[in-house]
Formats: sequence, structure tokens, C-alpha cells
Amino acid sequence: MKQILGGIRKTVKEYNMIQDGDKIVIGISGGKDSMVLLHGMKLFQRFSPVKYDLAAVTVGMGFENFDTSPIDEFCKKIDVPYYVVDTNIAEIIFDIRKEKNPCALCAKMRRGALNNKVTELGFNKVALGHHADDALETLFLSMFYEGRVSTFKPVTYLSNKDIHCIRPMVFLKEAQIEGVMNRHDIPIVKSVCPMDRHTKREEMKLLLKNIYKDIPEGRDRLIGAIKNKEQLSLWF
Repeated sequence: MKQILGGIRKTVKEYNMIQDGDKIVIGISGGKDSMVLLHGMKLFQRFSPVKYDLAAVTVGMGFENFDTSPIDEFCKKIDVPYYVVDTNIAEIIFDIRKEKNPCALCAKMRRGALNNKVTELGFNKVALGHHADDALETLFLSMFYEGRVSTFKPVTYLSNKDIHCIRPMVFLKEAQIEGVMNRHDIPIVKSVCPMDRHTKREEMKLLLKNIYKDIPEGRDRLIGAIKNKEQLSLWF
């Protein structure tokens, strides 16, 4: 867990991500990334130079077999308030609109529901579990499917809701997060979405893994390119 906390501390400091009195919602999907972020942000809260409040929120898409009880139990264990937002996103996406490529619209609707809950709770920031590999996958998705060089930023201001979206794990690799899951008693809830593992993002993940086999230092070089202030400045 030291690597996770070190990554969070470095990111928070470099991007001035958290200020005294912040009230931060952790967006919880139930997957490894958001659950490790939740645990890490709770531990970081103990020794952070700035003080902040935490809560956790899951946006339910309306799948009947999605069980949030392990998340609820874990939040009680670490003393973090937990909320579930029930929606009919799955019905809209799959039954009404019958989207062939549903992920972009689904993500937009889930973000909207999450941000609405953040505002309703009176919190001013939402933290997401995106890591460095997510940023690289987003970069390649943007280049191949949108014709532009873009990825998400560590800190984004959402003017329509007057909240900030922060990503405290962007300096961490997916392998580091997986390692923590294997060593600590952090529960995960498997996605029940029928598109899970069948997305364009999954294609990018496999493409990048193949690149790293031929160029072992490729991941670090690509992350360095994203951070490069003198060129693209994607993270500044």
C-alpha cells in the first residue's frame, strides 16, 4: 500500500489537488481501481497536510444482479459514508435506444448522475480511480477514433456543477493497483454489464500490452510524453 499512498501524495502535491476543508466524493464502480482509491484516500486522510471529508457513491445502472453490499460493508469498516444512486441507465442504453456502441453515452450518463449526487450532498470534489494506463488507453482511443491527441487531466473543473473532478492515482500503473488487491482485504464487485471486456478500450489495452512486449520501456516513455510540459502539455 506504500506505493499507492506515495503515488497519491505525489499527485496531490504536484497538482495542488486537495485544499483544507474539501469535501470529496469517491466514485465507486466496485472494480479494483475505485476500491483501491477509496482505501488509499481514507489512509491518506490520516496524515495529509490538508484536512478533508470523504464519502463514497455508486451509480447503479439498473442491473438486477448488481450487488453493492460488499462495498457497503467495506465503507462501514473504514468509516466512510456510502450512497447508492439508482438509475435506469441500462434500460435506456440497451432496451430503449439499443445502442450498438453504448460505452460513451453510458459513461456520460453515469458521470451526470454522480455529479448530481455530489452537488446534492454539498460536496465540492469528486475523485475517480483512473490510473496512468487508463490515461494511455484514452490517449490512443482519442487518436485512433477521434483524430485528436487528448486524454483526461488530473484535475478538471466542471463549471456547470461548480465542482472539481480529481484523479489522485494518475501517476500509478495498473499493475501496482492489482498488486495491492492481491495483498490486502479489499473487496471488489464484478461488473455485470454485458459490454464488460468487449469494448474499444479493451482493444486499446491489448494493443498497448503487445507494444510493451516489443518495447519494454514503452509504457514509461508514453507516460513521460503525457507529462511533458514543453510539448503537448496534456496534464497541465
